[in-house]
Amino acid sequence: MLSEMEHTMESMMFTFHKFAEDKGYLTKVLSGEKEFPGFLENQKDPLAMEKIMKDVDQCCAGRVGFQSFFLLIAGLTIVCNDYFVVHKKQKGKK
Repeated sequence: MLSEMEHTMESMMFTFHKFAEDKGYLTKVLSGEKEFPGFLENQKDPLAMEKIMKDVDQCCAGRVGFQSFFLLIAGLTIVCNDYFVVHKKQKGKK
């Protein structure tokens, strides 16, 4: 049985390979609101996803490998966590 952390890691690997298919990389398929609607709807910066994608696409090829995919997800998670922490603190004040 996988631990919660192992399950999270496995999910990230399966997700990457699902979208990458046999190419071994992702294109801007993840830049759409389709894959991150809940996370992106409350962002102060509507271009956050595009900025993070540009940061991880260091070759400027419009595609990312697994390592860059992981950085993309980490960047989005950090942005979303910042919102979550602020929102949680505001809820606690009421």
